[in-house]
Amino acid sequence: MSRNLRIVMAQLNLLVGDIDGNTDKVIAACERARDELGAQAIAFPELTISGYPPEDLLLRPGFLHAAEAAVKRVQARVRGIDVILGYPHCAPEGVGVYNAAAVLRDGAAVATYFKSELPNYGVFDERRYFIAGGEPCVVEIGGVPVGITLCEDSWFPAPARRTAQAGARLLLNLNASPFHVDKGREREAVLEKRVREVGLPILYVNLVGGQDELVFDGGSLVMAADGSVSQRAPVFEEGLFAVDIELAADGTPRPLPGSVTPLRSETESVYSALVLGVRDYVQKNGFPRAILGLSGGIDSALTLTVAVDALGAERVEAVMMPSRYTQDMSIEDARQQAQMLGVEYHVLPIEPAFQAFLHLLKEEFEGLQPDTTEENIQARCRGIVLMAISNKKHGVVLTTGNKSEMSVGYATLYGDMAGGFGVLKDVPKTLVYRLAAYRNSIAPVIPQRVIERPPSAELAPDQKDTDSLPPYDVLDAILEMYVERDFCAGNIVAAGYDANTVERIIAMVNRNEYKRRQAAPGVRITKRAFGRDRRYPITSGYLRRGPL
Repeated sequence: MSRNLRIVMAQLNLLVGDIDGNTDKVIAACERARDELGAQAIAFPELTISGYPPEDLLLRPGFLHAAEAAVKRVQARVRGIDVILGYPHCAPEGVGVYNAAAVLRDGAAVATYFKSELPNYGVFDERRYFIAGGEPCVVEIGGVPVGITLCEDSWFPAPARRTAQAGARLLLNLNASPFHVDKGREREAVLEKRVREVGLPILYVNLVGGQDELVFDGGSLVMAADGSVSQRAPVFEEGLFAVDIELAADGTPRPLPGSVTPLRSETESVYSALVLGVRDYVQKNGFPRAILGLSGGIDSALTLTVAVDALGAERVEAVMMPSRYTQDMSIEDARQQAQMLGVEYHVLPIEPAFQAFLHLLKEEFEGLQPDTTEENIQARCRGIVLMAISNKKHGVVLTTGNKSEMSVGYATLYGDMAGGFGVLKDVPKTLVYRLAAYRNSIAPVIPQRVIERPPSAELAPDQKDTDSLPPYDVLDAILEMYVERDFCAGNIVAAGYDANTVERIIAMVNRNEYKRRQAAPGVRITKRAFGRDRRYPITSGYLRRGPL
């Protein structure tokens, strides 16, 4: 004779530092899971109470005390359902802080687990804040011995093995695992190794939502002991997902088949991550609207589309700022897209401001030939305009530069780099084109001419990006090897690329670190984004400065 256990995976979108708000969401989710979904237990993501990553908030004693008080509030408030909840836990006698998970039951904390594997690579720096645990945690829930682990624990064999040896029959892994391209498949491959090693099924509960540069994609899942996925929640969506587990007469738990949401394609996943990242950055920081410069080029066209999908047309303003070098087709295409998307749209020519700066600098520049200085003045005129609108209307300026440009410094400090959030900051140019085509396949929102015409900054007569850069398919391939995979020049040349081109691109990347250090934060979608992932010194023997 068999019986069932129902556990709810709470895939929530939380706000770092909002302890009261996060706690309110926890209590509401517990009550719904108990009363509407009939669950015996509910599991939340890693560090639910504080949000993830709380970073240096963890250095504030008041913050830690508030987090502990919030756990006690949940403990006192929730009855009739077991709660597995992530939070920062102060170790006794002030020896440090644990990344912890508490099991709460009818007013009592019946178990606490301390994370043993603390990631300290890429975007993670948990060893700065936490001390590691080492003991397994197994607690009986609905008659099943459940082993609790936290995120990185599932990437190593030892925690699962210890937990199984301690008597667990079911693994429960609480996560705050951020998105990058193909992360879903990568996670599932790791989980499959763990369940096959110990022969136990696992419930994997993940965070969802944007937090500064990071986007958490959810995708909570259940994997049976044979490595098959029996249930997978949608990605990039908040929700409560009930998991039914059949208990055989001998107590063996077997997850029953549930809804298995298909994994998305790379392009669809990246687009969804951009939309969620923009939406949460704007809304969680309290901006009423977003503003961007719409040039008639593909980068600003895609940025505008993402912004509208994230916020709604009524909360987005596009500004076209033509110069003496802007082609008529750029103005026409920008106007057409603004009308297609229904956003507020203005045309503010920068020629008067440009002339004013040239006049102001006339004596200073006497006897010197025009060069990139005059190009950058135009870009900075646009930056001033956008930031003035931002100040007056209290909106956030979205920058439109892509990762290819940011890599080689093909951007102007205090010009097109001016703004509060970089939508495409981690998106290579070749992926920009694929994303534009993907979004147009859903509904045409970017004029086809914008996609097909050669890209140009339009800061000089008949200017093309290829005047300064190799074709983007070549550039992006070189950058992927150098920036994301740490290949040296010789390795890249051996892969079939021209030696002079490789050396030139590497030199451009190296000397423009100072620009990237001053760039706005932006959505991370690759394994090696500038900022949290890739941190190089500005002053270095490898670096050579170029024009600002």
